[in-house]
Amino acid sequence: MFPKIKLLLGNIFPQLLLILVMLVMVIFLSVASPFFLTWDNFRNVFDHSSLYIIMALGMTFVISSGGVDLSVGAVAALSGVCMAVAMQSGLGVGTSILIGLAAGGLVGATNGSIISLFKINPFIVTLGFMSLARGLALIITGGIPIYGFPRAFTWWGSGHIGPLNPPMLLAAFMAVLAALVLNMSRFGYYTVALGGNEEALRRSGVSIHLYKIMVYLLCGVTAALGGLIVTARLNTAEPLAGWMLEMDSIAAVVLGGTSMKGGRGSIAGTLIACLLLGILRNGLVILSIPAYYQQLLIGMIILTAVIFAEVRSRKGLAGTHKKERSTAV
Repeated sequence: MFPKIKLLLGNIFPQLLLILVMLVMVIFLSVASPFFLTWDNFRNVFDHSSLYIIMALGMTFVISSGGVDLSVGAVAALSGVCMAVAMQSGLGVGTSILIGLAAGGLVGATNGSIISLFKINPFIVTLGFMSLARGLALIITGGIPIYGFPRAFTWWGSGHIGPLNPPMLLAAFMAVLAALVLNMSRFGYYTVALGGNEEALRRSGVSIHLYKIMVYLLCGVTAALGGLIVTARLNTAEPLAGWMLEMDSIAAVVLGGTSMKGGRGSIAGTLIACLLLGILRNGLVILSIPAYYQQLLIGMIILTAVIFAEVRSRKGLAGTHKKERSTAV
């Protein structure tokens, strides 16, 4: 009984730690500013965090499978540009959004195909597509932002459904769907197995190529959804939008307890980490700390989370080996 409880606590320890840190931050900021504990401020935090949640959900699947996608920020920009060009050409809002999502999915599927078929490091492939997607966005627009969209489109970024905004509801829906898929579907099991033991999965008769393509396709679609939110919120398709979104997504995923080596993923951890980073950004604004310190803090968070996860992983392996040796004796 106790070993099972210990194992459970070990698995959810990163999430418990994040919740504790979040509570400390909330208490500190509520004392530092009377404006923090207001519904308008919390809605602002949730609204801005929704973009990072959607982007990070796709990244969770990719990193769980043992990969990484550095192109998501550029894909978000390219997808937003595709939507804008489609609307400018006279297509409807729904059709234009589908075109943007298809563009993101195509880039993701191409990433997965090259990584799987040619067995090239995901870091190199997605780094190349980051430059390629950004270049295409600049070429299509000529480097000039496209602006002025129908209300039916901008509603996705700045509309209201009662007290909530569409990005918040979309992020909540995507989080529930991602949790169900990762934890209760064959696709989710195979995604984690890709990162845990790809060769064993291949020998069991599963198409490794197909599932890698599907994982990166999913990440491309979530990046395109992020592009929809950014473009609709700003009412502008900016070819340089989405800058550093890939680093924010990776930070949230790693901070949430997903292993950078693959084989373990946590949608709940990703969700909590995105909210924590959202509160952190909000706190920096409330405390009048310059925004460029955000990237410094995010870089420190990534390094700390990776080092912490690596230390825990090595301790776990050492404990397993010790147990195996004692059993053999």
